[in-house]
Amino acid sequence: MRTLVCIRPGEFEYREMDAPLAGPGCSIIKIRRIGICGTDLHAYEGTQPYFEYPRILGHELAGDLVDMDQAHGFAIGDAVTIIPYFSCGHCIACRNGKPNCCVSIKVCGVHIDGGMVEYLSVPSSSLAPGEGLSYDQLALVEPLAIGAHAVRRAAVQPDEFVLVVGAGPIGLGVMESARIAGGQVIAMDINETRLGFCRDRLHLLHTVNAAEGDVMEKLRHITRGDMPTVVIDATGSRKAILDAFFYMAHGGRYVLVGLQKGTIEFSHPEFHKREATLMSSRNATREDFVFVMDSMKKGLIDPTTYITHRVGFDRVKEEFAGWLDPARGVIKAMVEMK
Repeated sequence: MRTLVCIRPGEFEYREMDAPLAGPGCSIIKIRRIGICGTDLHAYEGTQPYFEYPRILGHELAGDLVDMDQAHGFAIGDAVTIIPYFSCGHCIACRNGKPNCCVSIKVCGVHIDGGMVEYLSVPSSSLAPGEGLSYDQLALVEPLAIGAHAVRRAAVQPDEFVLVVGAGPIGLGVMESARIAGGQVIAMDINETRLGFCRDRLHLLHTVNAAEGDVMEKLRHITRGDMPTVVIDATGSRKAILDAFFYMAHGGRYVLVGLQKGTIEFSHPEFHKREATLMSSRNATREDFVFVMDSMKKGLIDPTTYITHRVGFDRVKEEFAGWLDPARGVIKAMVEMK
């Protein structure tokens, strides 16, 4: 089968490999769609934590089940997606119902080879049923589930102001789930095109360009002087993360979804006087996947509007670097497999 391997930062190579067989407790998926996410882009840049080369990227996946073992409730030919965070099942996190942050987690396409292949072997326990959704929709469940998990971590309440910093695909997923939870969502970015997308496609009333004007004053105006009670970072930018500590209301919660390699430092007095809560949000759980798929079926989320670029598998090597260029206006690139 044909695969695409990231040899080192900035370099891909197509290779022929043997197709996998279904071992004990594993299933084989014929890949139909691969969503390109920030993790893939950062890996290509060489800025992704927890990463080694060479690596086959890709974990936002949809495909057909072609072989299986111990995949109860599934049948050959089913359209499926996967929960790409393969956990051990017995560490402290797994025992406490948090396999998304398993001590020895193996994320498909990050710690182990991923889905830029014709056929992929996955643990049967990671399968998620298609539920009548399209391949495009199924490939977008995972990034939306990350957003749903962050909103659940933040315990967003109806009518409270939720500032989402970063209007990329993960940020958009956070915004969607925060809106469904009843929050008054404020989108912040430095890319006016993406902010326009938030206004036009997500119908958000409040957007803030962090590169223009007095950001604090804008937030005070929107929140009638209170500032947002929830701040969620989906940028992974150190500057954006540090700036947002000042955007919280007193008593607020700050959730870090975006990830960067360095150290985070902040003013203890500023944080302390707010009696603020700082949390990280890693990956997602099956509960989040079920929530997203149910929201899609109910028409509460239409993630296919995020797809701005579409390409066949044979052109990924040629097109990939261009998706890093903000001028290309990429929100979500989708790879199609025959």
